[in-house]
Amino acid sequence: MSTNTRRVLFPLALAVMFLVTVALPTAPVAAQQASTRPPAFELDPKWPTIPNNWVLGEVSSIAVDSRDHIWVLHRPRSIPAEKRANAAPPVLEFDTAGKLLSSWGGDAQGYDWPEREHGITADAKGFIWISGNGGWPKVAPGGSTDDMILKFTNTGKFVMQIGRRGQSTGDSDTTNVHQPADAFVHTASNELYVADGYGNHRVIVFDAETGKFKRTWGAFGGKPEPPAPAAPQASGSAPAPANPDGPSQYGLVHAIKVSNDGMVYVADRVNNRIQVFTTEGKYLRQVKVTNEGGVNPVPAGFAFSSDPKQQYLYVVDSGPMRVVIFDREKLTQIGAIGMRGPKPGDFDIVHHMAADSKGSLYTAEIVTNRRAQRFVLAR
Repeated sequence: MSTNTRRVLFPLALAVMFLVTVALPTAPVAAQQASTRPPAFELDPKWPTIPNNWVLGEVSSIAVDSRDHIWVLHRPRSIPAEKRANAAPPVLEFDTAGKLLSSWGGDAQGYDWPEREHGITADAKGFIWISGNGGWPKVAPGGSTDDMILKFTNTGKFVMQIGRRGQSTGDSDTTNVHQPADAFVHTASNELYVADGYGNHRVIVFDAETGKFKRTWGAFGGKPEPPAPAAPQASGSAPAPANPDGPSQYGLVHAIKVSNDGMVYVADRVNNRIQVFTTEGKYLRQVKVTNEGGVNPVPAGFAFSSDPKQQYLYVVDSGPMRVVIFDREKLTQIGAIGMRGPKPGDFDIVHHMAADSKGSLYTAEIVTNRRAQRFVLAR
């Protein structure tokens, strides 16, 4: 090989080696970044279409069934009196295009319809479950509390009631719930998991076919009971340091979901914590929602992403008014959707949520905006 040839090839070889050395490590990094990149969503501004000049009250909850039909629960009694004649029925069924498919619900013989509608869920067999928190935060004179869960067919035919209005005896009661916030049916076991959180302080599980009590637990898997009263503080003494894990009892169990791999996610709204359990109630871990904006996070609702492994856990945060995205396996916060405001795509006050099989998200808002919104998966 001539000297000139070596002068040409040697720098070329060094250049090739440099390119290989730089390029090879960057591929896994890029893949890793792509895997943790949060999904993006676009608002569907035309969803849903409310017919008949109907008016919605506070939209308290939303669910999606196995056909990707969306079930909206609202509170007709929250509509101003002058508009109540045009109140929509409390349960509304829509398709993904926003077309109303059916409507039903309300007081009738044979069951106790909630005085204040709160939660709706659709199970894999096509049944619709309704909960209420009537009587919260204080029972009106002569009033009672919603201490029941109702089960209907998707056409509105009554099937079963667990518990009775005004009958709860507290956290040890295995017959009645007490102002339950949310429910979820675990398909594999056909068990109904209830976030029994406004009046009680627990998760309670029933057989979804018979309504028979199965088990119950409180925060960290302990005995469910009311939060302990604050210990009296001696004059001039420093306050006791707070437990970084939070109180040993639940403050307000507001949402519950069970993942495909059998993890039970529980939102303690008051104490800003999400606790994870096995289906038998064994405590695994917890995480708190973080926020850099100064407003305290308030985890209030859940949905899972539509992939088989349910990579993402979506959490309603009704403090800053947004949906927070978690990597479910790592339980780390990787993104957020929305902000407080009245405009389409904003939230005030976002309360519960759901997801369909295509990955679209659906949110329910109470108090101020009083609406359901759809966010289509864009990435």
